Amino acid sequence: MKLAIGSDHAGYEMKEEIKKYLEEKGYEVKDYGTNSTESCDYPEFGEKVGRAVASGECEEGVLVCGTGIGISLAANKVKGIRAAVCSEPVSARLAKQHNNANIIAFGARIVGMEEAKGIVDAFLSAEFLGGRHEKRVNMISDIENRG
Repeated sequence: MKLAIGSDHAGYEMKEEIKKYLEEKGYEVKDYGTNSTESCDYPEFGEKVGRAVASGECEEGVLVCGTGIGISLAANKVKGIRAAVCSEPVSARLAKQHNNANIIAFGARIVGMEEAKGIVDAFLSAEFLGGRHEKRVNMISDIENRG
């Protein structure tokens, strides 16, 4: 599976560690930046990862900023993206199972490294359950399509 990953300066160090962790697990990871702890603007990287996932260039994505909130908001502006901010693994699993999330986001200032790995593992090992959840995800897509 090919994953997109991105962060702002606040999430840079965690992004680098998560990228290494995912590669060691056999995932192909495409890094959309940032590439340092120098101050930068999170919307740029949320959009890049969002576009990579929406276009099919990557199957899913991982985003990290200070809280996970800002970068996920930017990604969610890309049509077809369902980015979920999660601070623990249960929400990450349910985001995929119930909401068919295609990007997971978390905050480097909110969760520790081991919790971040658990969030990523829960998200990537879960599968969308469909059924009653599919109707709701389609309703979300309908809202998006209406603009």
